[in-house]
This record gives sequence, structure tokens and C-alpha cells, in this order.
Amino acid sequence: MRQDGRMVARPTRATKTTKTTKAIKTKRTTGAAGGRPPADRVAPARRPDVRLPPLVPYEGALEADGDFDGLEFLAADLAGQSGPGARFMDCALTDCALDEAALGRARFLDSVLTRVRGVGTELGGATLRDVEVVDARLGGTQLHGAVLERVVVRGGKIDYLNLRQARLTDVVFEGCVLAEPDFGGAVLTRVDFRDCALRRADLTAATLKDVDLRDAAELDIAKGFERLAGAVISAAQLLDLAPAFAASLGVRVVD
Repeated sequence: MRQDGRMVARPTRATKTTKTTKAIKTKRTTGAAGGRPPADRVAPARRPDVRLPPLVPYEGALEADGDFDGLEFLAADLAGQSGPGARFMDCALTDCALDEAALGRARFLDSVLTRVRGVGTELGGATLRDVEVVDARLGGTQLHGAVLERVVVRGGKIDYLNLRQARLTDVVFEGCVLAEPDFGGAVLTRVDFRDCALRRADLTAATLKDVDLRDAAELDIAKGFERLAGAVISAAQLLDLAPAFAASLGVRVVD
């Protein structure tokens, strides 16, 4: 081929193929975002966006399979009341007593529970979706087999929380104390513990994915160290947990 009076060789088919192959290799290596995501990246939990409408005060009692929509339970004494299968949608429960309240299979949707208190509250098989729990003081709460999705537990203290066989997705425990929580057989996906004291937790047979423990104020695992696969901890936490890890593996550390 002539160019400016000179003979220039036409690119051969092999040359074109080589250039194309290099381009493909480069694209596959770098990718659209410049390569694979960092290994330490954890998918964050999606927080609920609860916006309550104007609420109507409610002064009645709980009912089995009751339908509570857009209501405000203010300083209500619900201790010992029975409302299995009840649905709470766009509700606010503030300063309520929940001692031994029977709320199995209840559904809390787009609701806020503030400063609720009680011992032995029954919530087995319940559903909490787009819910905020703020400054709760609870003990022995039964949430076995429950489904928690887009839930924030902020502040307060919960002792002996039973989450066995529960499913937690996009849940944040923030600035609270969890004393001896039982996650036995539970499935945790995108769960964050932020400035949360996790004391004597039981992870027996639990399944964890994208569980971020790095910002936990305290991290104390009583059982189920081997189930931490799928969680992320800091280097400092690893050093703190090293003796317990060794003991769980039957390793003796002798100086």
C-alpha cells in the first residue's frame, strides 16, 4: 500500500488477531471498575427508612390475629396480654410493658419500638420488617424462628435473646448490649455490630455471610467459633480471641 510515495506493508490477519487478543486480555484483567473488589470489602446492611404517618392513640387490649394500623401505643401495659398472629403496621410502641406478652407469629412492619421493656416476651416465628427498636430493656425475649429484615436495634440492653433458627437480613445492632444472645442455627446475612457489646454469644450451627464485627465494642464468643466463617473481624479482635480459638481447636499453647 502506498503512503507519501513509500510502500507501507498492510497489517496481516495475524497482527490484527494479536492486537484483538491483547485488548480482550486487558479488558478481562482490569474489568469495568479496575479489577476485583478488595478482599476485605463487606456488603453493608441496608437500614430501614421508617416514616410514620400521623398516628391515632390506642388504649385497647391486644387481640389474636388483630390488625393494628397507624396506631400509637403510649405507655401501654401489655404485660401478660395475648396477641398471636397480630399485625402492627405503621405503629409506634413507646414506653410499653411487654412482660410475658404472647406475640408469637406477630408481624411488625414499618414500625418503631421505643423504650419497650419486659421479661419473657414471646415473639417466636414473628416477622420484623423495616423496624427500629430504640433503647429497649428486655430479658429472655423469644425470637426463635423469627424473620428480621431491615431492622435497627439502637441502644438499650437485651439479656438472653433467643434467636435460634431465626433469619436476620440487613440488621444493625448499634450502641446496645447483647448479653448471652443465642444465635444457634440462625442465618445472618449483612448484619453489622456497631459499638455493640456482644457478650457470651452462642453461634452454634449458625450461618454467617457479610457479618461485620469489626466495630463491636466487645466481642465475646462462648460457643461456635468455627461458625465465624463469613464474618469479618479486626486484627486486634483476632488477637483477643486467639486463646479461645486455640482452645476450640484443642491446641495447647505452652511458653
